[in-house]
Amino acid sequence: MGDAYRDTAARSILVGGREVPVDAEGYLINLDDWSEEFVRVLAREENLPLSDEHWQVVRFIRDYYQQHRVQPQVRVMIRHFTEQWGAQKGSNHYLHEIFPKGGPQKQGNRLAGIRRTKGEH
Repeated sequence: MGDAYRDTAARSILVGGREVPVDAEGYLINLDDWSEEFVRVLAREENLPLSDEHWQVVRFIRDYYQQHRVQPQVRVMIRHFTEQWGAQKGSNHYLHEIFPKGGPQKQGNRLAGIRRTKGEH
């Protein structure tokens, strides 16, 4: 681990008995540290009870990122989850309701082990 790595880690969280470095907002420093246990630990820290819908969004974000090397935009998620869950649950409003700390692009990306998007504020 180089100095640049150490300088970016604001803190670490305990995942499966191992310290995993994250930035001040909880985004992974090393994307290879992601695991389902990481999702559970971070969600617990953020007081987010995980449902099957949360896992579907997290897996969609990860799969999309693996295929395209970029995070899915919210409109892409809305289109996908409207097809999966119907118009009401696939809506922007519902996605932000189940991810109350920044919506699917902030909280969803954190849980999926994807870095913050450039346009986040």
